Amino acid sequence: MTSIKRIFLAAMLAVSSLVAANVTLAAEPINTLEKKGFFGYKASGIAIRGYDTVAYFTQGAPVEGSPSFTTDYEGATWQFSSQEHLDLFEAEPTKYAPQYGGYCAYGVAQDGLVKIEPEYWSILDGKLYLNFSDKVQRLWEQDVPGFIETADAKFEALLESEK
Repeated sequence: MTSIKRIFLAAMLAVSSLVAANVTLAAEPINTLEKKGFFGYKASGIAIRGYDTVAYFTQGAPVEGSPSFTTDYEGATWQFSSQEHLDLFEAEPTKYAPQYGGYCAYGVAQDGLVKIEPEYWSILDGKLYLNFSDKVQRLWEQDVPGFIETADAKFEALLESEK
């Protein structure tokens, strides 16, 4: 058996053992999930896929952040498109940080911590909500207040259950 096959087999056995034992890995309070390789998503350390959270409020659109304008907040690195946006965030991070740590808002309401796609979002009552896909965004829009109420009640417990 080649070394690559042995490594792959060992990895598959380790994953199978975790699943069989019903063990889950800890969830980070801030969504840093990025598509990585064969096994799906891994934490990158970069919040909300590197997008500028302030731009949703000031420009009404998702805007990619830059590694030139960053800050650390709640255990993740946040990127911004300008020094002005970085300064705004540092002055009031809770005003600009997305709800549910940047996990998919609809997913949280449905008992899951799911990655997001930056182009599916909404702001309600001054709070940013991100979602996973166009389909999920449309589902979310059918009962935003109800999903917010449900997700508000579930988020902390979801983080705890993933530890």
